[in-house]
Amino acid sequence: MKDAWILGISAYFHDSAAARTRGGEVVAAAQEERFTRRKHDPGFPSNAIASCLEQAGIKPAELSAVVFYEKPFLKFDRLIETFLLKAPRGRGRFSQAMPVWFREKLLLKQELLRRLRAIDASVDWRPRLFFSQHHLSHAASAFYPSPFESAAILTLDGVGEWSTTTIGHGQGADVRLLAEIRFPHSLGLLYSAFTTYCGFRVNSGEYKLMGLAPYGRPRYRGQILDRVVTLRGDGSFRLNLEFFDFEVGDRMTSPAFHRLFGGEPRVPESSLEQRHADLAASVQAVLNEAVVRLGRAARERTGESCLVMAGGVALNCVANSALRDARVFDRIWVQPAAGDAGGALGAALAFHYLDKPGGARRTMSGGGDSMRAAYLGPEWPDAAIARELDRLGAVYERLGREQLLERTASALAAGQVAGWFQGRMEFGPRALGGRSILADPRSPEMQSELNLRIKFRESFRPFAPVVRIEDAPACFSPGEPSPYMLFVDRVLGFEPSESEPALTPAALRGVRSPFPAVTHLDGSARLQTVAREDNPLLWELLGAFKRLTGCAVLVNTSFNVRGEPIVCRPEEALRCLLTTRIHALAIGAFWVEKPQPEPLASRFSAAVADD
Repeated sequence: MKDAWILGISAYFHDSAAARTRGGEVVAAAQEERFTRRKHDPGFPSNAIASCLEQAGIKPAELSAVVFYEKPFLKFDRLIETFLLKAPRGRGRFSQAMPVWFREKLLLKQELLRRLRAIDASVDWRPRLFFSQHHLSHAASAFYPSPFESAAILTLDGVGEWSTTTIGHGQGADVRLLAEIRFPHSLGLLYSAFTTYCGFRVNSGEYKLMGLAPYGRPRYRGQILDRVVTLRGDGSFRLNLEFFDFEVGDRMTSPAFHRLFGGEPRVPESSLEQRHADLAASVQAVLNEAVVRLGRAARERTGESCLVMAGGVALNCVANSALRDARVFDRIWVQPAAGDAGGALGAALAFHYLDKPGGARRTMSGGGDSMRAAYLGPEWPDAAIARELDRLGAVYERLGREQLLERTASALAAGQVAGWFQGRMEFGPRALGGRSILADPRSPEMQSELNLRIKFRESFRPFAPVVRIEDAPACFSPGEPSPYMLFVDRVLGFEPSESEPALTPAALRGVRSPFPAVTHLDGSARLQTVAREDNPLLWELLGAFKRLTGCAVLVNTSFNVRGEPIVCRPEEALRCLLTTRIHALAIGAFWVEKPQPEPLASRFSAAVADD
C-alpha cells in the first residue's frame, strides 16, 4: 500500500470533488462544478473522478481505495436527535426530509457502490470503499500537505456529522482531534445566518458578506455579543438559539433575530442598505474575535508554534488575518480548498496515513507545502487548444513565449482586460493564475468595469491583487508569502478617508491608493503572491508588466461570470471572451482578440441564457 493510488471523494451537500493521492503525495484534484457547469454542484463527482484518473493514465481497477469524506450514519443520528428534541415543532420538515435521507444518505454506501460500478462494472468496489469523518478529513487536508513537521490544527465550518469546530494536533504522520464544539453551536452557521439575512445564499454568498463588511461600521457588534452568541475565555462559544431557525425550520433566522436587527431579511437582488453593510462589518468583527480566541486555545492545548486550518470558515481571509496579526502563532498555513471540496483530499490522505497498522511515513515537500500551488486540475496541451479554437471558428495567433508575455502585458498596460487560460486548473474556490481574468489595478474605474460589465455582479465586490513574491513587501504590509489569497494585507500608500465607510458610489470611486481597483475601503487587499517555481509564466508576466509600467501588481479575478463556475475548457473561455467586455484571451500559446463585429457571439447566447 506504500505507493497505492487512493481516491478521495466528497459529495451530496455542496462543492463535490475528487482527489487522487499516491504514497501521501497530492497528485490531482478537481471540483465537479467545473465540468457540469452547475455552481457548487453537490452531485456524485463522476467527471472529477474521470479527470483525476485520466491525468495519471490509470484505470479504475488500479485504485487501491476510494474514501468518502464523512460518515452518513453519524449525520443521520444528528438529524433524528435534533428533530426528536424539537418535536412536535418542525414535523413538516421532518416528514419531507426523511424519505430523502433514507434514500440518499442512510443508504449512501449502496448509492456510492452503484455509482462506482457505473464507472467500471468489472471492479469489485465493496472491499475498496471506506469512510472518513468530516472534520478528520478537514484536519488531514490541512496538516498533511502543510510545510510543518508538527502543528496545531483548527477546523471550522457549518457542521459535519456533529462537530462544527475542532482543535487537533498533527505530528509526523499522526493527526488527532483533541476537542470539539458540536451542533447547533457553530461559527459557520452564525455567519451564514447573517449571510441569508442580508439577502445572499448560504454556502455561496458568505464571501459576498465578507466583501461587504469594509463598507460598514461594526455598530451591531455589542448586540451580537450580548444577545446572539457568547464567546468564552477558553475559546468555546454558544449560540442563543432563540435567534435561529436552522435546526428544524425553513430558514436560518427567527422572528426574534429580525426584531433585534431592524426588520425582515433582505429580498435577494433588492437594493442593499447601509444597515446591511453595518451588519456585515459587525458579524465579521465577532468572527475575528472568536477565531483569535480559538487560536489561543489551540496554542495552549497543543503547545505548538505553527497552526494549520481548514473548513469553510477558514476561507474567511479577514478572520485568518486577525489571527495572524494577533501573533498567537509564528506561522499559519490554510488549506486552499478549505471547504467541502478539500474534504475529498483530506479523506484520501487520512486513509493513507491513519487507516493501516503502524501508519505510514509522512511525505514532506522540503520546506514548502505539497499542494503544487493548488494547480491540481486538468491541463490542455496547445494541440488540443488549437483543435478547439478551430472547431469553434475562432481567429487566433500562435505566439512564442516572449511574444505572448509582451502582447499580454502591453494590452493590460493599455487598459484592456485579458482572459488568462494557462496550465493546470486550480483546485479550490480561488483563481490563482491558471484560469484568471487579469487587469491593471491602477485604474480607479477598473473595479466597476470588471464588476458590472464583465462579471455582471454587485458593484461593491472586491478584487484581489497578484504580485511576485519578491515585490510584495514594497507594495503590501506585511507582504509575507500568500499564494492562495487566504489573508488580507494593508496596501502601502493607502490614504484613509476622513469620512466614515459608506455603501455609496462615491465611496467606491474615492479610494486613494496606488492600486484602487484592488483596495478595499479600509485599505486592505486579499493578496496573492507568486513564486517563480510555482507559476513561471505568471511570474514572468508580472515582471513584463512591471518593466512596462513600473507597477508590480495586477488584478486577478476568477475567469467566469456571475452564476458560473470558473472556466474549465477552451470553449467556456472563448464564450466568456465573446459575451463580456473582456478584450482578449491568452490561452496556451494562442492570442485571441474579440472579433469586430462578433460573428461567434450568437453561438453562445443560448448557453449564457441557460446559466
